[in-house]
Amino acid sequence: QVQLVESGGGLVQAGGSLRLSCAASVRTSGIFAMDWFRQAPGKGREFLAAISQSGVYTDYADSVKGRFTISRDNALNTVYLQMNTLKPEDTAVYYCAAEMGVSRHDTGAGRADVMDYWGKGTLVTVSS
Repeated sequence: QVQLVESGGGLVQAGGSLRLSCAASVRTSGIFAMDWFRQAPGKGREFLAAISQSGVYTDYADSVKGRFTISRDNALNTVYLQMNTLKPEDTAVYYCAAEMGVSRHDTGAGRADVMDYWGKGTLVTVSS
């Protein structure tokens, strides 16, 4: 079984930055595409970003493109989400997820219902 553990959430003022980390219990490079999602109160789980097995290819939701950056460190089996220019509407629980069976040159489906493993989430609160 694969365990994913998010960290780095907290309280930040609007316009500030935060970096989230997702540490995996096993090797993920070359095996899993990795994703970040978020869920605000009363809302569904929203796709944010994805990165291919090797880290060569990335994909972003329009709502965060240009502000958020996904990356992965193969040696640490860790995926990061650098979040800049944060807005109050970014307030949510942020989750990382792993998707199996994705082509090495693809970032995956970007759909919550096809992810194979999930972290338990980390809360990000952006104050105005």
